[in-house]
Amino acid sequence: MSSHKWHWLHSPITGGVLLVIAATIALLWANIAPEHYYAVWHNTLWEVSSGFSDKVNQINLHKIANEFLMAIFFFFIGLEIKRELLDGELSSPQKAALPLFAALGGVILPAGIYYVLNAGLPTANGWGIPMATDIAFALGVLAIVGSRVPVTLKVFLSALAIGDDLMAVIVIAIFYTEQIFVNELMVGLAGLVILGIANRSGVRSPLFYYSIGLVIVWISFLASGVHATVAGVAVAFTIPSRREISMDSYLDQTKALLNDLEIDRHCEKDVLTKHAIKTLKKIKAVSFQAANPLQLKEEALHPIATLFIVPVFALGNAGVIIDSSMLNELTNPIVLGIAAGLVIGKPLGIFLFTKLLIALKWGSLPTGVTWSHVIGAGFLAGIGFTMSLFITDLAFADPQHQVIAKVAVFVASLISGIIGYIILVRTKPIDA
Repeated sequence: MSSHKWHWLHSPITGGVLLVIAATIALLWANIAPEHYYAVWHNTLWEVSSGFSDKVNQINLHKIANEFLMAIFFFFIGLEIKRELLDGELSSPQKAALPLFAALGGVILPAGIYYVLNAGLPTANGWGIPMATDIAFALGVLAIVGSRVPVTLKVFLSALAIGDDLMAVIVIAIFYTEQIFVNELMVGLAGLVILGIANRSGVRSPLFYYSIGLVIVWISFLASGVHATVAGVAVAFTIPSRREISMDSYLDQTKALLNDLEIDRHCEKDVLTKHAIKTLKKIKAVSFQAANPLQLKEEALHPIATLFIVPVFALGNAGVIIDSSMLNELTNPIVLGIAAGLVIGKPLGIFLFTKLLIALKWGSLPTGVTWSHVIGAGFLAGIGFTMSLFITDLAFADPQHQVIAKVAVFVASLISGIIGYIILVRTKPIDA
């Protein structure tokens, strides 16, 4: 009853709706009171130095959202990726081949289209912007389509988006790191080694992993110049994913402990006996031993990531001033590259690479999925909102370029989402 009551917290529709609301508020705020919007998000709150170098980090709300909260979001993404690799749609070469290859096509073609249209220009560094998929929006639209599409399409799109996220993290780490401070990076890597050893040694305390992950790894990566979101994914991969006891052992132990509680069955007082408290603590400890720490953290972080972190990120990054001058930018190479990359490159890349894999007989379409479904899902993957905005700030130092790119992301993502929805709604089930 309780879990059913709160099921909406894990619904992709809820996350998508909150994201739209946050982006709309940001746009209105930035256009009605631009000075106030900029002051709230960008005025320096304090300055921090790691002590290893002369680099000083200026901390403001925008940086907290982009470097701290998004690191937690990427930690959540890392947990999803690890789970999928261990026991999900990416857990074997046969399962992983189709979504990963499709994701690769959805990364290469949009990035290539953007680069061709911006080659030789100062804006060429934005090639990573149209390669990203906003999994919250994409799955939200798919949820709105509902039972008209097979469940296997949601699984395919989810695995594809996770593969997309993995590639985005690699791209951010390699191509969007301007300068690396080695001392700080080595401290961060040492923190990861400590976490890895702890995992292998059977340490399961959440406090231990969070403390080392935040105090050593995240701060060191932030100071090193390697984007802190990479630290989030790296720490996620050190989280234990093995249960301490089997389900058989758990059932035997809990049955014994429950039998031990029989003497307290008729206790109607709110204040329990010491015996009852001790037994309940034992049941809690055994339950934790039987659970998968990685899954527990992923379940706990899901509502925080989708209902708080991503909307806050949108609130701090979607605030761009839109005026009549934007009409003059319709032929800007940034706009053309992003629009063509998301609206054309994404679905085309996913379709072509999926087609190629199946032609080579290295995979097959999921049960109930047609080529129209693949094309529709490809357009949904063209909703690049959150990740595209994130990469925009990494790719461009010029505020004007950032504004143009963000507006292009808004428009292109909206077009991709609408086209994908129409295609999927109009596609008949395979058995129709």
